[in-house]
Amino acid sequence: MTDHPTTRFLGNQSALPDTPGDAQLDYVPNPRPDTLYLTRFAVPEFTSLCPVTGQPDFAHLVIDYAPDATIVESKSLKLFLGSFRNHAAFHEDCTVGIAQRLFNEMQPRWLRIGGYWYPRGGIPIDVFWQSGEPPQGLWIPDQGVPGYRGRG
Repeated sequence: MTDHPTTRFLGNQSALPDTPGDAQLDYVPNPRPDTLYLTRFAVPEFTSLCPVTGQPDFAHLVIDYAPDATIVESKSLKLFLGSFRNHAAFHEDCTVGIAQRLFNEMQPRWLRIGGYWYPRGGIPIDVFWQSGEPPQGLWIPDQGVPGYRGRG
C-alpha cells in the first residue's frame, strides 16, 4: 500500500482522539470528480454520552453523500466518529454536528445523515439532516434502518 500525501492516518497506527474537536479528518481527491454518485457509510455501533447522566447512548448512523472534488478518508472518519465515545452531547447535537462538519470541510455536492438512536427513557430518537435538495439524477437508496420496534 502506498501512502497518499494528504492522509495522516492511512497506513499508520493512530490513537483515538480525545474529543471530536481534536479529531482531524483527511480528505483525498475524488477519483471520479465528473461522475455523479453516492457514497454511504453505515455506522451501526456509534456511541456517545448523555450530557445529563453521563450514561452511554447508542445509535446506528447512516451517512450518504455525493462527492465533488474530494472524498473523506474512511480511517480518519472512523477515528472522528470514535472520538464521540467519551463526548457528552444530545442526540441532535451529535447527529447534526457530524453532518455539518463533514459538509463544511469536504464540500460535497450533497450530504445527508440519519441518526437512529436506541431508546433512552423508553423513547427512541431519530435525527435527520441534509444539506439541501439532492442533485437531479442521483440514485439515493433507502437507508434501510427500520424504526425501533422493541422486542416484538
